[in-house]
Amino acid sequence: MQTLPKERRYETLSYLPPLTDAQIKMQIQYILDQGYIAGVEFSEDSSPEMRYWTLWKLPLFHAKTVNEVMAEIDACRAEYRESYVRVMGFDNIKQCQVLSFIVHKPNANLRRY
Repeated sequence: MQTLPKERRYETLSYLPPLTDAQIKMQIQYILDQGYIAGVEFSEDSSPEMRYWTLWKLPLFHAKTVNEVMAEIDACRAEYRESYVRVMGFDNIKQCQVLSFIVHKPNANLRRY
């Protein structure tokens, strides 16, 4: 059994190794398949007390493909390199966010998370 390195854990997938873009695309496809509305958010602070992140543009109400969502993720990553970027899925029936995961961490050795 291997112990994980000591670092802050974030959201849903934070106990896994950093996600590649291919893995992020699979998670986005799941969001779209469930009928959830994808959104991209960013924040300079990721502490647990920080419940409100800034929304990158509007939620992607009309996004039908993974590439549309990935284009917005890449634009947000480029604009806010020193911020955390996450993708969230919003269920418009339950009227709440049902999942989210981080796709970029600032000051990391690896380019994308």
